[in-house]
Amino acid sequence: MNRHQTKAWLYLLPSILFLGLFMVYPLFDVLVYSMEEGYNFASQTYFGVGLYNYSYVLHDPYFLQALKNTFILVIITVPISTGLALLISLGLSSIKFLKDLYQTIYFLPYVTNTLAVGLVFMILFQKTEYTDGLVNLVLSWFGSSPVDFINGPYWAKMFVLCFYTIWVVMPFKILILTGALASVNPDYYKAAKVDGTSAFRTFVRITLPMISPMMFYLIITGFIGAFKAYSDAVALFGTDLNAAGMNTIVGYIYDMLYGNSGGFPSYASAAAILLFAIILTITCMNMMVGKKHIHY
Repeated sequence: MNRHQTKAWLYLLPSILFLGLFMVYPLFDVLVYSMEEGYNFASQTYFGVGLYNYSYVLHDPYFLQALKNTFILVIITVPISTGLALLISLGLSSIKFLKDLYQTIYFLPYVTNTLAVGLVFMILFQKTEYTDGLVNLVLSWFGSSPVDFINGPYWAKMFVLCFYTIWVVMPFKILILTGALASVNPDYYKAAKVDGTSAFRTFVRITLPMISPMMFYLIITGFIGAFKAYSDAVALFGTDLNAAGMNTIVGYIYDMLYGNSGGFPSYASAAAILLFAIILTITCMNMMVGKKHIHY
């Protein structure tokens, strides 16, 4: 190893130590916990090593419900939020007057406290003995009967959770895509205009390929963020998500550690490893697809 390589490793050493201490070691520690059967947190003892914790979690109806909720949230929110963000970014890029003001307005939900936004959504959608809520008032204009979106049927609660999640994550995507659109070389558009290319074909053949790396980044991070959703559900339905039937995988892990079902770190660790495996699998699948469709 020459002097330049030694200096490079010395520069990287703080980052390597940081990643090892706060990412690699905790992951290994969680994996060990997930294999310890009957782990007692107080005495730090266990009676065996095996896969029982995984079997328990995979047969736990609360985990299966959380898994279902999380997958529905991922499948609905990621494509819709990315698509809407792209449309809004295209609109903002075409605006010349007060463009910066509109960008700031669209970005405001991202810097607003999650629980505060959740409280506003709960007030808008919740049906009480005193009022049906603003959303039900609007629905009544079209002849619809009031729906309790917070404490009512499952589909209503899932609709609110998806709508809230899209509202929260979309500003960041708009910011990223607006920057990506601004970085496209205008010479490509001039050449397409000279050739008489239609606006749709210009978008498909020039704009999308040029911003595809940013689109790919947003899709990957969107999947990861949706799989880790928890605070969104708490903001809308409170801390007892199992009772509401709206728990997520991260919420299940938290409940196994500190919630009503708390005191079972082995079960929580097994659920965390399963979540890690799901996210890793989805990310690898996206990477394989991205190699064929992303233009760098």
